[in-house]
Amino acid sequence: MLYDYCVIGGGIVGLAVARQLLETHRGAGILVLEKEDGPGRHQTGHNSGVIHAGVYYKPGSLKAELCRAGAKATKAYCTEKGIAFETRGKLIVASTAQEEIAMKALHANARANGIEIETLDGAELREREPAIRGVAALLVPETGIVDYKAVCNAMADDIRRLGGTIYFGTTADRVEESQGEVTVTGRGVSFRARYLVACAGLQSDRLARRAGLEVAHRIVPFRGEYYDVAQGKRGLVHHLIYPVPDPALPFLGIHLTPTIDGRLTLGPNAVLGRAREGYRRTAVSARDVADYAAFPGFWKLATENWRSGLSEFGNSIFKRRYLEACRKYCPDLELEDLVPVEAGIRAQAVMRDGSMVHDFLFVESPRMLHVCNAPSPAATSAIPIAHMIVERLGERA
Repeated sequence: MLYDYCVIGGGIVGLAVARQLLETHRGAGILVLEKEDGPGRHQTGHNSGVIHAGVYYKPGSLKAELCRAGAKATKAYCTEKGIAFETRGKLIVASTAQEEIAMKALHANARANGIEIETLDGAELREREPAIRGVAALLVPETGIVDYKAVCNAMADDIRRLGGTIYFGTTADRVEESQGEVTVTGRGVSFRARYLVACAGLQSDRLARRAGLEVAHRIVPFRGEYYDVAQGKRGLVHHLIYPVPDPALPFLGIHLTPTIDGRLTLGPNAVLGRAREGYRRTAVSARDVADYAAFPGFWKLATENWRSGLSEFGNSIFKRRYLEACRKYCPDLELEDLVPVEAGIRAQAVMRDGSMVHDFLFVESPRMLHVCNAPSPAATSAIPIAHMIVERLGERA
């Protein structure tokens, strides 16, 4: 059978693309291939479940526009499908006068992006969240929480309902492009499609190379280590609580996040990973380490960011140090309140000059489009990202 489109990757971006293809091209043959035994098993299923409002992104940028549109679209989709979500609001807390200066820049950025935002002084912050301390804070009312795995399951159901086909437990070991089609071969199976879209996340660069495309970047995995807050303190906060982030890095700092299932999580940090898909602390892949260690851009990145890298490594090794990073805004937390849980891993695309890719990165050929970097917050923005990718595909069909 010759499918019209094959989508590789069953995370939220891949599923959203397949769903949008079916909505746009009614009756088209759409195939989704996912190597795991269910949807959203990697980045999507290991994030903190936040529906971001778009405070941090450059005004007028594609990331800012997609995040704003994505927050609305995600909430609308959850309402339509009966998926639980809550709009709790976020507090970005400045713990020092220097952070308050950076906080004011965030306020201006948010206003330029058309996002509702309010400045609180220390007393107003404590009135809203008695357990939180800071000299000032930004309140972002539209930030929400959701279980993105539930969103993925609903999207997979939509794909099947609209006539698409999903194969789980199916790898893409070989990808070959000919003049009129693309052939994907896995373990004992082969599929043909007129066009291919790859949303392979942590394996995106490898899949593109496997397909014969020239790739100038490398995926470097960053572990985001989380703790659950002990059950007795799960009601410590109502809002999501974030520190003021370092503007030089694409990470938002260790934050307190209520989850839709009633837990309270703390994290993540951002420490160099030793395996692309190794979620346990002890996981090591010699292949993955050798892959980025052989890439010149990794060493340039490490040279420029060694101080922050050492700090993150210290937070990873020493639980008390991790705790102190949180106690600066939540002093009620104690060491015994932190219960380790499985980490998340972020696929960070790094270029040969050592720069981290903060925007979308596509690698293309006449019949293939590989999404090699879908910048955070890709889960929030997945629905409009899918619209953008399908429009891009439409230009060549």
